[in-house]
Amino acid sequence: MNKRSRFIIILVVLAVCFAFLWPSISWYARTPKDQQTLALGSLEKIKDYTVVKAKEESDKLIALAKANPETALDPSYDYLVKAAKKNYKENAKAYKAAGLEAPKTPEVMNVGAVLDSFTGNSALADLRAVIEGRYRDEILAAKKRYNSSVKLGLDLSGGMNIIVHADLDAALASQKKDNEVADEAQFKKDAMAQAIETLTGRIDKFGLTSPVIRQQGDDRIYIEIPGAADSESVNTIIMGKGILNFRLVDENATAAVMNYYRQNGILFNSDGKLLDPSILPADCDVMGFYEKDDYGLDQLVRGAEYIAVKKEIALDGKHVKSAQVSADQTTNQPEVNFVLDSEGAQIFADFTGAHVNERLAIVSDNKIKSAATIRQAINGGQVSLSGGFSVEEAQNIQKVLQTAWLEVPLEVESQQVVGASLGEAAIKQGMNALTWGLAAVLVFMILYYMGAGFNAVVAQVLNMYIMFSVLSAFNLTLTLSSIAGMILTVGMSVDANVIIFERIKEELRNGKSRAAAVASGFDNAFWAIMDSNITTFIAAAFLSKLGTGSIQGFAVSLAIGVCSSVFTALVVSRLMFDFNTDVMNRKTMSIGWGVK
Repeated sequence: MNKRSRFIIILVVLAVCFAFLWPSISWYARTPKDQQTLALGSLEKIKDYTVVKAKEESDKLIALAKANPETALDPSYDYLVKAAKKNYKENAKAYKAAGLEAPKTPEVMNVGAVLDSFTGNSALADLRAVIEGRYRDEILAAKKRYNSSVKLGLDLSGGMNIIVHADLDAALASQKKDNEVADEAQFKKDAMAQAIETLTGRIDKFGLTSPVIRQQGDDRIYIEIPGAADSESVNTIIMGKGILNFRLVDENATAAVMNYYRQNGILFNSDGKLLDPSILPADCDVMGFYEKDDYGLDQLVRGAEYIAVKKEIALDGKHVKSAQVSADQTTNQPEVNFVLDSEGAQIFADFTGAHVNERLAIVSDNKIKSAATIRQAINGGQVSLSGGFSVEEAQNIQKVLQTAWLEVPLEVESQQVVGASLGEAAIKQGMNALTWGLAAVLVFMILYYMGAGFNAVVAQVLNMYIMFSVLSAFNLTLTLSSIAGMILTVGMSVDANVIIFERIKEELRNGKSRAAAVASGFDNAFWAIMDSNITTFIAAAFLSKLGTGSIQGFAVSLAIGVCSSVFTALVVSRLMFDFNTDVMNRKTMSIGWGVK
């Protein structure tokens, strides 16, 4: 490999590593602490915060406009000025369509001009929606940066660590009682996806700090909840189950419920029971009609907040075999198609035939996800749901149909709580160990190998840079054991430089020129370095695969360090030697006492 190729490879690697590391830099160095705190909160908390801030900001602007409409807006409101200009354009189009002369857009966008752009009965709501959107986008963008950055493990940040076992065999056996399972592997994959989805929704809805939830192995779920959390409450929501079913909508009861709700503005008491049970027939339940909002949370559908459904289940979700989203051939609108097993097909055909022109609700976790009208008897078990869905809404319904019915028994296998104060002390001790260890090695290399030792220093710094970049790229977690792996890597990577330097010194003593000594030194040291590092990598690979917890963290960081140290020793260090030889035209070499 020639010098130009090495130089290009190094530039590409550094650029790629910077791209990998940028989310971590943005999160830890460029995101304000208060915004970090908000982003680490649950989606429920983020939504509550943005709604409150929108009200505060809108009230502040209205007060400023009343005091002096000519008040100039702070640059932080540039987003609001942009929205106001857009409103004026939209208003001008409306005037033009009505054959009227549109008012001119103000040249100066002061507080009065901005507020005047929001018109109609929903002016205040529209203003608050723009402000809320601004705060929401900023916080969710920060949360996205956090999700893409290197995270601190619980031993460094404090919190709760839980491992949950999903009994996939029990779920499979339960399903086989009622249906034939064609693909058991796919069934288990869907079951795990459903369990993770359910746990994520429940833990976030509970209002906890943003959790880390991921699959571990084939049938276990690893959960990290940073910060303080009540273990009993967490266990309670983990052990719950999600249920999907189909129920008939009672239109008369729904109308009575909604009339009461509009008149009183409230439907349930603090215990979740109806304030006036007489408005609902004994054979009905009232449930909220939900859709996903901009935060990814379930929210009540405005105008149809509550629907009364029959207590009797028309069709159990266990009869759903598959579901997918497609486009209607006539209208090109998204629709959800699902397939029922033979028993479910017969039940559904009889039921839909008896209830044509009535609505059928899809209920999941006591939330209504869809309420479509039955146009005709549906035979054959092939069912299509349509009703003006957006693509996202159709995909959400598909997900509900595809996975929510799978009931997977969950069991908490292990649980560990780590205090935040211990985490802070661990961070300080671990980073001190890494810093002092690296500094001691680098000082030794410079003192013993003099000028060539500087090459080793640069290689070590780049080695740490590449390691952190890879951790960030794969969203790995930084733990005490990971730091231990890095410290070990520092010593091992210097070992490669030592082998190379000693080989070069031997060639110089034999009377070779600088260029020839460098070439021979690297060539002779190549396989010695590769042999030692390959064996270390194999051991680290087995540890990362077979080990768990701290052992796995240590092995992963060690494996990354082995790869990066080989690259920096054989490519980066070699380029620096060649640069001094060919560009700086140096004939001698500073590589140790008494060697030139």
